[in-house]
Amino acid sequence: MRFVALVFLVGAIAIISAECNSEGDTLYAWKTYLIDPNNVLQSWDPTLNNPCTWLHVTCNSQNSVVRVDLGAANLSGTLVPQLGMLNNLQYLQVQNNSISGEIPGQLGNLTNLVSLGLENNKLSGPIPSSLGNLRSLRWMRLNSNKLSGEIPISVLKLVLWGNLQIMNVSDNKLAGTVHRANKTGFVITTIVQDVKA
Repeated sequence: MRFVALVFLVGAIAIISAECNSEGDTLYAWKTYLIDPNNVLQSWDPTLNNPCTWLHVTCNSQNSVVRVDLGAANLSGTLVPQLGMLNNLQYLQVQNNSISGEIPGQLGNLTNLVSLGLENNKLSGPIPSSLGNLRSLRWMRLNSNKLSGEIPISVLKLVLWGNLQIMNVSDNKLAGTVHRANKTGFVITTIVQDVKA
């Protein structure tokens, strides 16, 4: 019986270690797409067992990444689709940088995400409809970018289905208008957008 328990324990540790290594690989892959003049990502060392000791990364008690805080870090480059593999990520804060390119649709896989802070960057293209999968999301800040197109219906439905409290999409090149209504009894979501004349 003890042998079986020991085998189970070793197997569980191996699985956790593999997950931590894959999360570190994901973040390090992203680092290679970023320009970091202030060297804020210096601690992101792929030879370490897991990324939980890296600056700007927070892990839970299972050594899984739950938070990435890179706001106002003077970073440029792009977001990468691999970020969608950080299954336990709750906070992705990359505001006030010069991140460009499109928002990867794979971010819609981050179903534990509570806060998405991408404001004040140089992101362009449409808002991915896959962000409508983020039903745990409370704060979505996409303002002050160069996003275009319409806000996807799936994202707008987060107001009804999810926990969304703030959705700021102002200061972009988005089309259409979100009409305010609260006849349903749902929690009011503050939606900030550009007012069209």
